[in-house]
Amino acid sequence: MLFICYPKCSTCRKAKAWLDRNGIPYRLRDIKQENPTYDELVSWYRASGLPLRRFFNTSGTLYKSLSLKDKLPNMSEEEQLRLLASDGMLVKRPILAGEGFVLVGFRETEWEEKAK
Repeated sequence: MLFICYPKCSTCRKAKAWLDRNGIPYRLRDIKQENPTYDELVSWYRASGLPLRRFFNTSGTLYKSLSLKDKLPNMSEEEQLRLLASDGMLVKRPILAGEGFVLVGFRETEWEEKAK
């Protein structure tokens, strides 16, 4: 599994601790050091079954400074995905991508169901 996180994020640290505690193997990727690509985001978006807006880190300073709350509704999916691919700090985290699933954000019950 691929575990994408931002090490300074408290939710990411909780998710990592949960993975470690449950003995779930993963490959760690720092979203700030290695931003998800457009193709990865397209693939994860399709596999997740989530609305695209769930991939945005709406509490982040970059999201707010770009006034994305107002701009996203007028952008195409491709424009939104390209924007996400431009800076990892726009992407909601953590992301756990495994065989046949993609989880965005950490909800322990959801992770318990999919990752074990």
